[in-house]
Amino acid sequence: MCEELIQVAVRLRPFNQREKDRHAKSIIGMDGKTISIMDPLLSRERKQFSFDYTYWSHDGFIQAPSAIFQGDDISSSYNSQRKLFDDFGRDLLKNAFSGFNCSVFAYGQTGSGKSYSMIGYGVNRGLIPITCDELFDEIENKKDSHTHFEVTLSMMEVYNEQARDLLSKKMPNACLTVRQHPTFGYYYPQDLLAIPVDNYEDVERLLSEGIQNRTIASTNMNRTSSRAHTIVTIHLDQIIQIDDDEIKRMSTMHFIDLAGSETLTNPGISGDRLNERTNINRSLSTFENVISALADRSSGVKQKSFVPYRESTLTKLIQNSLGGNSKTIMLATLSPADVNYHETLNTLVFADRVKSIKNFVSINEVAFDKFILQLKEENQRFKLLIETGNYNLQLDVKPSMSSQEIEVIRQQTEENINGQIENNEKTLQDSKLPWDVKLQHAQLEKIYSLMSFKTSQVDHTYPFLVNLHEDPILSYVIYHYLSTDEITIGSRNCTIYINGLSIFERHAIIRHIDMNKYELSPAEPTARIKVNGYNLNGIAYLQHNDRILFGANHLYVFCNPLVGQESVSDISKIITWEYAQKDIAKAKGLLLADNTMIEQEDLEQKVLNLLPLISEANLISEELNKYRLFEIILIPLSSWEGIPVQGSKLLVRMKNIVTNNVWFWDDVKFLNRIYIIKDHYQKFLDGKEDILYISKEDDPFWDPLEDVLIGTANVFLQSLMYCMDFADEISIFDHKCLEQGCLSVNLSPCLPNGDALTKEKFIDQPDELLNKPYNFKITINHIEINDEHYSKCLRIRYKIYNEFKFTETKIICQHALRARINQSRIKTIPNIDNNWLNFFDNGCIVLQIFALQDEKKSGTDLFKLTTRELKIIEQNRADNTSIHSNYSNISLLNDPKLKLELTLLHRKYTRLEQKQKSIQQLCRKWETNHDHAGLHRSLSAITFSSGTKLKPTNMENKDNLMEIYLFGKEEQEYLNDIEQNNPDRLKYWNDYYEKLALRQNNTSLSYRVNQKCSPFFSRMNAISFQRPSLTDQLNRTDRLARSSTSKLNQDDDQASNNRTLNPSRLRWKRAIKLNKYQRRNEQNKILLNNETNSTICTIQ
Repeated sequence: MCEELIQVAVRLRPFNQREKDRHAKSIIGMDGKTISIMDPLLSRERKQFSFDYTYWSHDGFIQAPSAIFQGDDISSSYNSQRKLFDDFGRDLLKNAFSGFNCSVFAYGQTGSGKSYSMIGYGVNRGLIPITCDELFDEIENKKDSHTHFEVTLSMMEVYNEQARDLLSKKMPNACLTVRQHPTFGYYYPQDLLAIPVDNYEDVERLLSEGIQNRTIASTNMNRTSSRAHTIVTIHLDQIIQIDDDEIKRMSTMHFIDLAGSETLTNPGISGDRLNERTNINRSLSTFENVISALADRSSGVKQKSFVPYRESTLTKLIQNSLGGNSKTIMLATLSPADVNYHETLNTLVFADRVKSIKNFVSINEVAFDKFILQLKEENQRFKLLIETGNYNLQLDVKPSMSSQEIEVIRQQTEENINGQIENNEKTLQDSKLPWDVKLQHAQLEKIYSLMSFKTSQVDHTYPFLVNLHEDPILSYVIYHYLSTDEITIGSRNCTIYINGLSIFERHAIIRHIDMNKYELSPAEPTARIKVNGYNLNGIAYLQHNDRILFGANHLYVFCNPLVGQESVSDISKIITWEYAQKDIAKAKGLLLADNTMIEQEDLEQKVLNLLPLISEANLISEELNKYRLFEIILIPLSSWEGIPVQGSKLLVRMKNIVTNNVWFWDDVKFLNRIYIIKDHYQKFLDGKEDILYISKEDDPFWDPLEDVLIGTANVFLQSLMYCMDFADEISIFDHKCLEQGCLSVNLSPCLPNGDALTKEKFIDQPDELLNKPYNFKITINHIEINDEHYSKCLRIRYKIYNEFKFTETKIICQHALRARINQSRIKTIPNIDNNWLNFFDNGCIVLQIFALQDEKKSGTDLFKLTTRELKIIEQNRADNTSIHSNYSNISLLNDPKLKLELTLLHRKYTRLEQKQKSIQQLCRKWETNHDHAGLHRSLSAITFSSGTKLKPTNMENKDNLMEIYLFGKEEQEYLNDIEQNNPDRLKYWNDYYEKLALRQNNTSLSYRVNQKCSPFFSRMNAISFQRPSLTDQLNRTDRLARSSTSKLNQDDDQASNNRTLNPSRLRWKRAIKLNKYQRRNEQNKILLNNETNSTICTIQ
């Protein structure tokens, strides 16, 4: 026995189509055996690694007429499939013939080229087929009268901690029990078929059969193939005759295609309470821990470090390949794209640790008679242990173990001993059978398998359905030919047999109508069928290359070779699993607009990956009657984070369709849950009905209730740039842009103590605020909610600009559809800079509105309905809501941002209009005066003045006065008179104001527009903010206010016809009347608040 390091090879694949579409850049460099990787964000930083073998397969290749990829010229650095075999595949065969165990395992993220390198695609055969082909060529060369060769092949899959035999007739239920040898401690899959093979054609057939079985199992049992590990094992036995003795030289070659490694980068980040209960990622996590422990042990860091082989099924089965008796090579596959930088770097770091691991190899050779004798003696010893019970003395019992735990270990040990006895008996019986007889049995099985499985050779005589799968290796594997006039599809007594989630006994029918016309229809009214992404409710006439989804997972392409001219290989390059998922995403409206932004493309890819899983979760919810509905939502990042930022957030929304409670999960948490959900569903299918009655804490469909985000309201801030107040009722919108209520919000510049600024502080240029302190106050007056379900314990939170913590309102009393808040906050800015001005101009304050959900029980009538029936009701309700939503919130005049901009423009226009008249008056005055210098001074004084508002002193209420501004010389005189407080001059300015106000009323366009728009705005606001949830008293109060306002408008119209009436007094009279009615309105609302059944309440 000697030590030997694991060898590591690294291969770089070409860009895939998605990376090309994103214009990805390569971050990998290769120089001899050295690989460098560049951080795309830090282009100067490169990390370097060195390995035993490096393969550049990124570019520099063409596809030959034979469809084999090869270098485009002699100087090309492209490494083909054959190059991998020539480098280390031949050494692997040499070691196998020498009696050593050999292993090759492929490691890398999903889509990095593992399966392509190991299995290959089409004529571009991978390492396994090439090695097997060369194996039999070598056997032919080594055959002689003294040596006899026996080759067997096994193929299994490890998924979710269960091992399955891919060559068993019992697939997809061919589960294997993993046993531990009682004496030597290694693990083996009991009853795994080892099928004798006599040539490469047998191997090719079995590999194809195993891939088909894997495809069928993945589809029928809702598995995610990227989370499955495939192990192909070749057993090579050489029976060598030396004199009168027979020597048996044994070698086992393991080819291990590991699941995608990307899960190793984010274990547990979802914070899910059930994260530790999913087995789907345990194998890879344990695999990484085993590598880490072995690397520490080999490097001397931790000589006695524990290696956790027992913690997963995968590491048990490949224990001999890692740190055991095997010559092992790891093939790490890399993506060159900058978007995969972190995954690629993790793969390189992992591979760098692997190369330091030591194995202890020896030749497996024993005399055949001695080998048989050892098996017999071992069986006698094991039987004696069982009979006497002495194996109890060998139990690995720790002092802290309970009696129940000790009993479990005792039972496992007894089962392992009995299993090894059974395994030895099979080996002894098998040794008595001649090799020729074994081959004959295998040939009979070959005939059966050829009859059972659809050929992958395309028949151009008939149209056919061919499967699509998320794993490209498993796509275009299963063919169903439409050779009769009527084809039935379903799970029992049908022409095409499919089984799995939401598949009926008779699911669909395809009829041959005319020469090249075929129609597809559901066999049952509720059968789930999608054609090109859309639900099929009637009859569809199939077109060449249509994508058809039966149930949750059975995805096919309809190909009609009598119509389409392209070959299947050409179709497979266009119609992929991802292509079909885009159909479904487009039909659901989930695909983003065409955009090359990496963030949006990442989001789109997540949507495509989650769509089939969401469908499965909903269908399993129906099967188990869990009353849950899942859907993907894309919510603005600003709404979710509570700050004005660009981008979208992908979430999975789970809704209880009985109580209407909802939960929002990120994609990582949902992926964790869906694997547990699938596991529970499989147990249900296996007859374990107790899975329906587990506690809610163990149920993946259950989560504790949490406050729900009803929606958001955006407060725009442009008014602050001009020192203006702004008040409005702002609509609350949810993630579907449906209005859920409104908020009354005031935004006003103020003094540090909160006192309001006067209107004279209005400025024309926001730059005047720079380098000055600034204060403003945000006041939330009241809130109104449309849906009574979300009216309990409301609270609002927000951040302003760069704040780290949220400001939250107090919790509002329970079950309030309309509630007063009256909560204010003063924001003090020590020094205004351009960042703040930009925030005022382009930003907003995002108000997030949350409500408390409760576990209230709905009527018992709902529980009489099934989940499927309630989902239909829910869908109909959603459709009606979407129809009505198309006609709500149409008026642009209800947009708070537009209202604010209109107010600002009106204020600016009023001032500019008066400034223009002042300039015109000055020009008329100077028509006969040729003092140009004086004219220039006067014009400059007016032009560069922001104006001063003329305020009459004989008016009691100055809030509703017409705005009159003075410029230039008049402005200076007015300011001087105000400072001196001369009564005669103040009386002059009061008379002057009335004179200008009358003139402005008659001639000002802005004033006439304002007068006409005011009642219109009043009517629009009154209509816009009516809520059916208000009480009758409030409705009557609102109608009273509107009728009073209408009467005031009529009074004003009559008064305005009298040109002799002072316009300022007219407005003051109207203001007094309006304030009187407003006070009466407020009194009515206060009285309502004291009623016991009122829907208005105050903060607790």
